[in-house]
Amino acid sequence: MEIKNPICKLFNIKYPIIQAGMVWCSGWKLASAVSNAGGLGIIGAGSMYPDVLRAHIKKCKLATHKPFAVNIPLLYPNIQEIIDVVIEEEVKIIFSSAGNPATWTSILKASGIIVVHVIANTKFALKAQEEGVDAIVAEGFEAGGHNGREETTTMCLIPMIKEVVQIPVIAAGGIGSGKSMLAAFALGADAVQIGSAFAVAEESSAHPAFKNKIISSIEGDTRLAMKKLVPVRLLKNEFADAVAQAEAEGANRSELIELLGRARAKLGMFEGDMENGELEIGQISAMLNEIRPAKQILDEIWQEYLKELTRFKNLYNEINL
Repeated sequence: MEIKNPICKLFNIKYPIIQAGMVWCSGWKLASAVSNAGGLGIIGAGSMYPDVLRAHIKKCKLATHKPFAVNIPLLYPNIQEIIDVVIEEEVKIIFSSAGNPATWTSILKASGIIVVHVIANTKFALKAQEEGVDAIVAEGFEAGGHNGREETTTMCLIPMIKEVVQIPVIAAGGIGSGKSMLAAFALGADAVQIGSAFAVAEESSAHPAFKNKIISSIEGDTRLAMKKLVPVRLLKNEFADAVAQAEAEGANRSELIELLGRARAKLGMFEGDMENGELEIGQISAMLNEIRPAKQILDEIWQEYLKELTRFKNLYNEINL
């Protein structure tokens, strides 16, 4: 059967569902599980040294024969080594984020790699398209991890981006169900990228304490912080409170860097310190209440999407009787 969805065709996947490349959550186990389930799994290189990334890529290749990707934050200090690893290991798909795609897109594409770039406004969407990326992820304010300073919600961002670009658009931010997936498609998206819902998957490399804090969180338990550095959405804890206080007192960039320190995200998300660690997660965490296998998460999202699509078709028919 011919694949008509542009993202499914681009990546050669069954479902237009992409697992986000989340630091300390997205190792080879999660990526291969999502890919085996018919989506596109992503290894998050942002928390990996080059040799660790190489090991994850090799293990992922053994765990799945289906397409998978690697997410590379372009602000990574050893970016050249990371680029060398993905080229040497013949990774077919790269999602770049947190930086300017101008330098690396052409180098990756010269090696036959499909390149997708993550953006949060129309300016950088156009810039990414100009640099030759194959698709973009438009990430709204609701998302966890690095976020846009403009605080544009997914509901507003997707149609604005779709209006100005000609390449496929993947919606991200606040998406973790079939209903929200259908809403993203209604706004013009060609696929969805889902982070938080997969962060609590059984195969996620996140610490069990972090997963449990996510599924016990309620509405209002996250806040966007550190806009003077790189905006990130955090679960509230002692560290997040300290950041909020520092920002309220007018802390400058260097003071926030000192407060953040080194390996703060690892301390919380991977090592399980729920008070002193940086806990990155999206607003949709308030809707998550169970730790399940990645395949079950993906299947339930897809089935709910189909159910809601049928409901809307029936609603349309009722209106036009």
